[in-house]
Amino acid sequence: MITFIKNLIVRNWALKLLSLVLAFLLWLTLIPEEKIFSEKTLVVPLETRNLPPDFEIVEKPLTVIDVTIRAPNRLLNQITSASIQAVLNLEKATISQEDYPLNPDMIIAPPDAKVVLVMPNKVRLKLDRSKEVLMEVSPVTIGKVKDGLKIDKIELIPSKVFVRGPESKIKPKDRVRTSPIDITDLAQTAEFEADLILPNPALRFTTAQTKAKVTVVLVQK
Repeated sequence: MITFIKNLIVRNWALKLLSLVLAFLLWLTLIPEEKIFSEKTLVVPLETRNLPPDFEIVEKPLTVIDVTIRAPNRLLNQITSASIQAVLNLEKATISQEDYPLNPDMIIAPPDAKVVLVMPNKVRLKLDRSKEVLMEVSPVTIGKVKDGLKIDKIELIPSKVFVRGPESKIKPKDRVRTSPIDITDLAQTAEFEADLILPNPALRFTTAQTKAKVTVVLVQK
């Protein structure tokens, strides 16, 4: 009995193998393309949305993450990073929370595509309370006026500007500076226009006012 079964398997084995291969190829041909799935990993920008207005991001998360999708072969080649959105919803964020999970539910993918993996599985970001202050403007000058004259005063318009940013980044001694104003050999009172420079890159102006009119008033020594 054993010999019979062995002969049944071994006899014409090459022909049987060829038949198996042909059957597999025929199976692949008959299966609709939309039934054949593959996977692909894409590098996708990570967006943050719905940050509460009284919060600021002081330590930003990763700018991109890896997203693995599974889709029919006919669709997979058409899917690019631009087709995928990774959105971290900060609507319920708190100052005490620093780790935020990343999962397939936060990924917006095309129809018929399924997100199977997101890496990393979490991101770290730090929030702080937002604060607005009225900050003084300090003029910055370079050079010396003409001999026999001296600076009586420097007038600024505006002399103060509203600045907003993370509470921890605003210090009591902070001032907004002007861009350097060259007064070398200045012989009379003069007006200049200067850019306003914030003391910290995490801060921003709350109005469109980003320049100041600077009047350097000279008098005789």
